[in-house]
Amino acid sequence: MAAVDFDLRFTYVLAGWEGTARDALVLRDALERENGIRVPQDKFYLVDAGHGAKPGFLSPFHGVRCHLNERGSNSVQNEKELFNFRHSSLHITVERAFGALKRRFKILDDATPFFPFPTQVDIVLACCIIHNWVIQDGGDEFITEDSNLPSYNHATTYVGKANEHAKMVNFRQGIADQMWADRQNININ
Repeated sequence: MAAVDFDLRFTYVLAGWEGTARDALVLRDALERENGIRVPQDKFYLVDAGHGAKPGFLSPFHGVRCHLNERGSNSVQNEKELFNFRHSSLHITVERAFGALKRRFKILDDATPFFPFPTQVDIVLACCIIHNWVIQDGGDEFITEDSNLPSYNHATTYVGKANEHAKMVNFRQGIADQMWADRQNININ
């Protein structure tokens, strides 16, 4: 699991889970670790639908189209489709970061592991650190160009988690409603 900022830097990496592990399980592990992922005050992370709605983690609407156009053919029809379309557009940042990482370090793209598992974990972490250093140092030939929540304690009761889930669902719906209203106002003018 990894968190990426809009400069394509890895801000958090949790290596060592099998690729078949459920997203929500890996996220829970990252949240419960002593030095695990933390959501900055008044911020949230965009996540895949597999993570679900959790405080500080904004997922797309489940079962709603996202690969659309804002205008023209195959255009968005409602606020949820618009939200998912824009969520998907921002999520491409993660794909670009991983693409640059794999192009830079071919060892990460090799399906045949040559090293013991603990060494593989260390290699992933080292590659992410070097990737960040290269980006911070300046230009990067491996990066291709593309054509308000508080910090939460995630160790809560089941009822608390249900309430937190409802708050994130309502928060996401509020964002979607506002985007749709803004879009409708632009179409009127």
